[in-house]
Amino acid sequence: MTATLEVPAIADATDGGDAIEPPMPVRPVPAALAPWRDPHPWVGWLVTALVTVLAAATRLWSIGFPSGKSFDEVYYANEAQELLRYGYEDNRGYMFIVHPPLGKWLIGFSSQVWGNNSIGWRIAPALAGVLSVIMITRIVRRMLRSNLFGAIAGVLLALDGLSLVLSRTALLDIFLQTFVLAGFGALVVDRDRLRARLAALIADGADLARGAPTLGPRPWRIAAGAMFGAACAVKWSALSFFVLFALLSLVWDRAALKSAGVLRPTGNALRRSVLPASGSLFATPVAAYLLSYIGWFTGENSWGRHYADTHSPSTRLNLPLGVHLPFNWAWVPGPIRSLGSYTLQAYRFHEGLDSGHPYESSQWSWLVLGRPVDFAYDGSSTSCGASTCSREILLIGTPLMWWAFVPALLWLAWHWVTTRDWRAGAVWVAFIAGWAVWFPDAKRTKFLFYMAPLVPFLIIAVTLGLGVMLGPAMRRTGDVVRDRRSYRRRHWGLAGVCAYLGLVVVDFAWMWPIFTYRLLTYDSWHAHMWLPSWV
Repeated sequence: MTATLEVPAIADATDGGDAIEPPMPVRPVPAALAPWRDPHPWVGWLVTALVTVLAAATRLWSIGFPSGKSFDEVYYANEAQELLRYGYEDNRGYMFIVHPPLGKWLIGFSSQVWGNNSIGWRIAPALAGVLSVIMITRIVRRMLRSNLFGAIAGVLLALDGLSLVLSRTALLDIFLQTFVLAGFGALVVDRDRLRARLAALIADGADLARGAPTLGPRPWRIAAGAMFGAACAVKWSALSFFVLFALLSLVWDRAALKSAGVLRPTGNALRRSVLPASGSLFATPVAAYLLSYIGWFTGENSWGRHYADTHSPSTRLNLPLGVHLPFNWAWVPGPIRSLGSYTLQAYRFHEGLDSGHPYESSQWSWLVLGRPVDFAYDGSSTSCGASTCSREILLIGTPLMWWAFVPALLWLAWHWVTTRDWRAGAVWVAFIAGWAVWFPDAKRTKFLFYMAPLVPFLIIAVTLGLGVMLGPAMRRTGDVVRDRRSYRRRHWGLAGVCAYLGLVVVDFAWMWPIFTYRLLTYDSWHAHMWLPSWV
């Protein structure tokens, strides 16, 4: 039996002795659930605005140069015009199109406004690149609770050569980066909102030991689902990010319930998180993906549109150990079955893509920039003041930034093992989704720009490392010796952060001409080729 303590009423001397109920005491909230209250929101927006100006200036300056199509613009700029004319790609010379249409729709929409020319094709990628810089600034600011490091992450992405070149070229990968980062950012906000909701329940005196009540609407998780669906509608390589981040979000929910004192967090998470997530993290992405094919569904002559009209819905499922089971797809609408067949053909095309290419590279070389991609090169000009001149657009990351990625990842692995920092875990989940996932396709022809959606997360890894390098803010303790050591620690940490950022800025300025097709003497161009494999 549990005894109940009766709390006597307190008389109010100003109310003639009438009894009033005492206020309920506020229960302490676990530190893991403490909501973040931004003390200086206007500083955050000022920082974001300044970083946005930097990103816009580098991505939009002279964006129409060169005026011709560079690298795979010959495919995507043309397919964007076909989408505007017909609602679907209709280039019969390529038989069927092997990438979903959303990125090409975006290129088409911008060319509809700015014209079917190099400016029109590239405005949409440039705006996507600027949005990525804005989002990483806000996301890291929230993750690290710091305006300073939000700004550092934004500046690093703004000065990344690979993201810059993709932002100035009508290819699909910059849209992939933007939508994947947007989906992750929405999940981070959802994580904070859920923990704030649980904290409010605890502060109000709720006992969550037997389980949390309904967690209420989660609009940010729905937004994340829409963004990941859009990412898959640009390139299917977004699927690994979607699946792993969706699972990570569910893990975050369980951890939040455990921190709230729920005795059986796994079972409670299944009821309150996993089942509701079937709408936000399954139905919403599927709907967003299918919506991108609206032109294909309505087009009578789109490739493979009437497959279901001429093929039986019955098929065999090939299972392990040589087991084959009959299966009937009649319950799936015909247009969806036709799109499924089309998608399977494109998937098989990608799986069998092993033809050689002069700029192909393995994922082992990506992290050290072993083989960049030549988007355009012109050695015919003689107007540079020397006997031979060169212009080039070289798709390559800013070297001194990228060469910090591997040390940052190794440190982050140790940091997660020793602290279980959720931010370190999120970066490593992204690394698996964007890099390790390519290992099963060992024979496939791959390129450096496949790293595009992963780059923001590697920059987050570096930013986390810089945060530890800088150290905690100075706080006087009254102990002269301890304060002096803390000052020295902060001083040398600040020097290290500034040195790294200074080297990145100088390196970016040095590489700028070969990011943007500037005219150089041949000797100057060759001086930019630090490794023989860059030529």
